[in-house]
Amino acid sequence: MSSSQPSVSQPAVSIVVPVRNEADNIAPLIEEITTALDGRWAYEIIYVNDGSTDATGERLASIMTQRDNLRQLRHARSGGQSAAVRSGVRAARGAIVATLDGDGQNNPAFLPDLISAVEKGSHVGLAAGQRVGRKDTGFKKFQSRVANRVRNAILQDGTRDTGCGLKAFRRDVFLMMPYFDGLHRFLPALVRREGFDIAYVDVIDRPRRSGVSNYGFFDRLWIGIMDLAGVWWLIRRKKPTPEVTEVQA
Repeated sequence: MSSSQPSVSQPAVSIVVPVRNEADNIAPLIEEITTALDGRWAYEIIYVNDGSTDATGERLASIMTQRDNLRQLRHARSGGQSAAVRSGVRAARGAIVATLDGDGQNNPAFLPDLISAVEKGSHVGLAAGQRVGRKDTGFKKFQSRVANRVRNAILQDGTRDTGCGLKAFRRDVFLMMPYFDGLHRFLPALVRREGFDIAYVDVIDRPRRSGVSNYGFFDRLWIGIMDLAGVWWLIRRKKPTPEVTEVQA
């Protein structure tokens, strides 16, 4: 184990990576995360193994013997990306949490910019990656473009790309959010609902390293009329948070 490996006794930052059947992408991505963050923050990496049926669990277990800041959470059966992110955030020990997809398309080199945007912004609740130069197929890009336009037209959240897995946010702000399947695609609107600002960071997408997409068509395009209507209703029903002081005897 490298002596430069950061202590995890009190991590300032938690990196949450939801994965399902990404065995071949585990080691290269962890190496890139450590290259981006070593020496900058005390951090932990939390992989949420969302019911994988390949060697994902075994690859993680092997690397855990070499890195004491790597943790693995396992879902007995797949609960989806939002459930995996939520499990990771709930288990996180850092005040700032950053997320990225486990397929290698999100470049960890952008993590420091996202984390710093939250750390330095006194009222920033979320730093959201905005993809440029996407490497997906034309059909996938079309799906995302339509979904983002529909969502933004209804919620007016000012975000052109909510589907990017690269995000950083304050853990306590995330835990204020009502949980539902698909939550990760509505974070900008819900963070604004709580009165926090959003920072945006352009990130460069890249091709998937290996394997196939595990969170599919429904997640990308059919974001769910019920979910969209529900978030719209939540925003409309939001009342100002009262200022509370305790009266002393």
